[in-house]
Amino acid sequence: MIATVDAQLGGQETAPAEDLAGAALSLARRFAAGATMWCVAPEWPAHGRHVAVEFVHPVIVGKRALPAVNVEGADVVRALRLLARPGDVLLAISSAADLVSADLMSRADAWGLTSLWLGAGPRPSPGRADHVVWVEGVEPARAARTGDMVLLYHLLWELTHVVFEHPGLLRAEPACTEEVCITCSDEGRVAEVQAVHDILGAEVLVGGRTETVDVSLVDPPEPGDLVLVHAGVALSTLRGGLP
Repeated sequence: MIATVDAQLGGQETAPAEDLAGAALSLARRFAAGATMWCVAPEWPAHGRHVAVEFVHPVIVGKRALPAVNVEGADVVRALRLLARPGDVLLAISSAADLVSADLMSRADAWGLTSLWLGAGPRPSPGRADHVVWVEGVEPARAARTGDMVLLYHLLWELTHVVFEHPGLLRAEPACTEEVCITCSDEGRVAEVQAVHDILGAEVLVGGRTETVDVSLVDPPEPGDLVLVHAGVALSTLRGGLP
């Protein structure tokens, strides 16, 4: 599939083929499992609408329509908190400097969403999204005005359908069935505070599931705060004061 991307790029300066291929594989698997893709583009709303239509409307005969919705408005975070379901996909199209997109990428894991960030200019810091597909060497404003961003999500659309043409690729990696998984037992997870019960306990959303955790080690949290949780204990506050 990487060879397919390289051939279509035709030497143009854009995202690495490996990034596009990995994002398309993950996206196809999520769609095959019944996911909806929620698109946000606060800086470039036209691109958000375009990519949503691109996935919903099968412009090539025989291709499937894939559920994608563009979300706009004064409070996109609150809207997506209500609309998105665990297992869905969150796609942001923006520069790394866009605060709304950065906030949403931070919350995606807590909500149980697969996060995909398309953009241009300086790349976001590692780990901000599950997949980062970036136009390299181009200023964000130029990429938004020219065909660079359009090429990026057109390729993403095409590659997603390439995966559907090979059903064997749609099988996700097997989930761990052991009581304790040695690869993730020490992993901290990002959680979003839903409600604070008292000085010790708070209800949080982590991986799309509600849990009660001990918050005695951090400053008193408020609903909407993001905390790093491990073994039922909030170890640090990642971001506070957000709606």
